[in-house]
Amino acid sequence: MKTFETLLLEKTHEHVLQVTLNRLEFANAMNTQMGLDLVHCFEDLNLNAHGVRCVVLTGAGDKAFCAGGDLKERKGMTDEQWSLQHVIFERMVRALMSCPVPIVGAINGAAYAGGCEIALCTDFLYASENARFALTEVTLGIMPGAGATQNLARAVGVRRCKEIILTGKPFTVQEASEWGLVNKVLPAADLLKEAHATAERIAGNAPISVRQAKSAISRGANMSVWDGLAFEIEAYNRMVPTEDRREGINSFNEKRKPVFKGR
Repeated sequence: MKTFETLLLEKTHEHVLQVTLNRLEFANAMNTQMGLDLVHCFEDLNLNAHGVRCVVLTGAGDKAFCAGGDLKERKGMTDEQWSLQHVIFERMVRALMSCPVPIVGAINGAAYAGGCEIALCTDFLYASENARFALTEVTLGIMPGAGATQNLARAVGVRRCKEIILTGKPFTVQEASEWGLVNKVLPAADLLKEAHATAERIAGNAPISVRQAKSAISRGANMSVWDGLAFEIEAYNRMVPTEDRREGINSFNEKRKPVFKGR
């Protein structure tokens, strides 16, 4: 397993990988190196998952998931330097969103600005009771540029998305849950346990099925319902000739737990 300067990677289960944003002394703020590390980590999973069937993404410590972009690093940057750094963050978003392996976000504290945008790139979110969210970019003379204008609108609706982004006003985990951004709010002590229990359940299912279903949901959300149905059938047909499809049916009829191999 590769090592990264700003990430901690830990195989917590045979098929589950925990990725931890690890700049604790900076509230896990996203600097250039973290952007590069996330690009390489998730592009590697795109190329070869090495048996990983689900990822849990969280932050180090108990106060912040990610406080956003590292503004101290950005102080004094030229326009060219700023733009070049942002290209890295753009690639990071694409690497996260295109990851074929499901990503469960475990939001353990503040997820502000770019940190909120990283959270929005996951497939769904569990959050601790002390989590809080904000997209404050317009208060700093910029705007969200790591997917929030697209991903947040799809999560909470266009009108709520406009209110959040145009005001830059922080919102609570309870509001995030009510609006459909967060799937489950948990005591801090239970957050990772619950996230991993869900990840392990996902990892226990047929991996080709999980990947194809994730793809059909994600891509179909941006199509007409008729195009989405056609895409779904193409994804479904990918399962028919697999060993896992036969194993699933055989195990059901033999009243035993299936052993899926991703083939």
